[in-house]
Amino acid sequence: MMQLPIEVNEAIRRLEDAGYTACAVGGCVRDALLGKVPQDYDLTTSARPEQTAAVFAGEQVIPTGAKHGTVTVVLSGRPIEITTFRVDGGYSDARHPDAVRFTPSLEEDLARRDFTVNAMAYSPRTGLVDPFGGASDLESGVLRCVGNAAARFREDALRILRLLRFSATLGFLPEADTAAAARAARDGLRHISAERTAEELRRLVCGRDVRRVVLTETDILGVVLPELLPMRGFDQRNKHHVYDVLEHCAAACEAVPARPVLRMAALLHDVGKPDCFFADDEGVGHFYGHAERGAAMTEEILRRLRYDNAGRMRITELVRRHDMRIEPTEKAVLRALRRFGTEFYFQLLEIKRADTLAHAPGPKLDERMERYAALKALGEKALAQRACFSLRSLAVDGNDLIAAGFSPGPALGRTLSALLDAVTDGRVVNEKAALLDYALSAAATDIQ
Repeated sequence: MMQLPIEVNEAIRRLEDAGYTACAVGGCVRDALLGKVPQDYDLTTSARPEQTAAVFAGEQVIPTGAKHGTVTVVLSGRPIEITTFRVDGGYSDARHPDAVRFTPSLEEDLARRDFTVNAMAYSPRTGLVDPFGGASDLESGVLRCVGNAAARFREDALRILRLLRFSATLGFLPEADTAAAARAARDGLRHISAERTAEELRRLVCGRDVRRVVLTETDILGVVLPELLPMRGFDQRNKHHVYDVLEHCAAACEAVPARPVLRMAALLHDVGKPDCFFADDEGVGHFYGHAERGAAMTEEILRRLRYDNAGRMRITELVRRHDMRIEPTEKAVLRALRRFGTEFYFQLLEIKRADTLAHAPGPKLDERMERYAALKALGEKALAQRACFSLRSLAVDGNDLIAAGFSPGPALGRTLSALLDAVTDGRVVNEKAALLDYALSAAATDIQ
C-alpha cells in the first residue's frame, strides 16, 4: 500500500464523498513505487473542473488550466493539481492537443499518457490501477510508450526528450520499439519551444546515467544541440586522452556534482575543440584557443535555448576558464578568489577536476588531481581563516579613506582596489591602521 500525504488523502476523500472517483496519478505513483518521496502529487478525477471547485469551496482553488480540466487546490499549504479524466484530441502542432474531451473512464485517461511507468493511478479505495503494465516495467527498468510509440511521439515531440530525461534520471533503458520510434521522430523536436527544451536538458544532464544517454542518443540530442555532432568520433590524437571529444565531455559531465550549471558546463567545456584542432609534425593533436572558442559557442547555444541570464553567463565563463592554470599557492588562490568570487572558484575546481578524471590514467592525471586537491584545500583554508580577498573583507572602506584625507570619487575606488592587491600579495596586513599608513605613505599615483 502506498502512503499518501495527509492533504492528498483528504483531497481524495472529499471527492469520493461527493460521489466522484479520484486517484493519485503519474509521476508521484511511479516515484512512490520506486521507494522515493514524490516532490509533487497530481490527482485525476471523474469530477469536472467546476465540480472539483465546488467540492473544495472555502479552500484556495486556482483555475490552472480549467480549459483542459485542471485546477489546483491548496490544502494546508500543499498545492495539489486535480485534472478531470480526459481524452486528448489531435496534435496539429506536435505539442499540445487541439482539444480535450472529458471522459468518465480512468483507463481512457491513463491511455493518453506517455510511458507505462507514468500511466498508473492509486487511491486507498481502489489500490493500484495499472492497465498497461507500468509496475512490471518499473521492476524491469524499462521505458515503454503507452500504445503505439510512433503515434505517441507524433502527438507530442517533447515526449522524446522526456524519454531521454527519464532514461538518464531513472537509469532505465528504452524498450526497443520505443527507442526506434523516438529516433525516427526526432525532427519533431524542432517544433518544441526553446524554454521547454532547455528545462528538459537541465533535468536530463543531472541524471545519474547522463553519460550513457548522451553517447547512445547523440542523434536525438543533436537536433537541439547540433554542436554535439562534430564532437562525436573526433579523435583527439593525444596520449593524455583515451576518449573522443564527445566521450570525454560526457565522462566529465557525469563526474561533476548533479547541479544544472556544473553539468551543462562540463558537457560543453570542450565544444570548441573540433573547430580548433591542429596536428603537429608528429601527428599529435592540439587545440589552441579551444576554451575561448567554446565559450563563444556556449554563449550562442544558451541564447538559442533562452537560458536565464545568470545561468548563461556562469556556464559560459566556466567553459572559458576551464583550462586556466592556478598555482597551488596561498597567494595565487587568494588572487583567484578575489578575481572570481568564492562560488565561481569552487565551481571551476569541480569542472577542472571532472575534466581531469576524463583523461587517460597515469602519472599526469595523478599529478593534476593532487593539484586540484591542494587548490580546494587552500580555498577552504582561506575561507576558514576569513582571509581578505574582497573589498567587503578589507579592514578599511571609503569612509575611512575620506576621513584620512582622500577625496571622494572614482580614484577612491582605485585606492581601495590597490590596498586589496597589497593585502592579497602580503605587502601589508589587513588592519585598519596599517592600511591607512600604507595608503598615506604611498604616492597617489603609486596606489591609484
